[in-house]
Amino acid sequence: MTRRAGLWLWRWRRNPLRRTSDLVEAWILLVAWVLAVAGGVLAGVVTAGALQRAADRVRAESRPVSAVVTQDAAHGSVRPAGGALGWGTVRWTDADGSARTGRTRVPVSATPGAHVTVWTNGRGVLIPPPASSADIAFQTALGGLWAGTTTVGVVIGGAKLARARLDRRRFARWDEEWARVDTPWGWKTG
Repeated sequence: MTRRAGLWLWRWRRNPLRRTSDLVEAWILLVAWVLAVAGGVLAGVVTAGALQRAADRVRAESRPVSAVVTQDAAHGSVRPAGGALGWGTVRWTDADGSARTGRTRVPVSATPGAHVTVWTNGRGVLIPPPASSADIAFQTALGGLWAGTTTVGVVIGGAKLARARLDRRRFARWDEEWARVDTPWGWKTG
């Protein structure tokens, strides 16, 4: 275990062969891993919280309303084969007492005059039913995971680019050193 730790920490130890670029690379890797872990967790938690608040706001603004089907869903509507819902016209009374009409998804079996439950927002506009608690939990978890993973990918990708740039600089210096050493010996490589 000690030997492995020594190999992993070789950039940090004092060594006559250690270059400044090795120490810079060590710092880049350390900062990248800390940012990747902390940033990924933070981005995931913040995104999941924002998605949860948005879903809670939608649920708070939506309310069920009893409506009457005025045109059945099977009449003149295109629906997928075997679908349980189709587009139908409904009429409902808004909270302020005004009668409204709109198109929404209703059961295909609903005939004109049938009562269905539709969802409206605070302005009386028809909206889709709010997501269930299980759907919201799944969406917030997936959104948080996606945001965290993206953050980690961006940080690690940036560290890889920085390391590639350091490698190019090291190779250029190595070529310069070889050119200086090679000429006094009388040899030409390449």
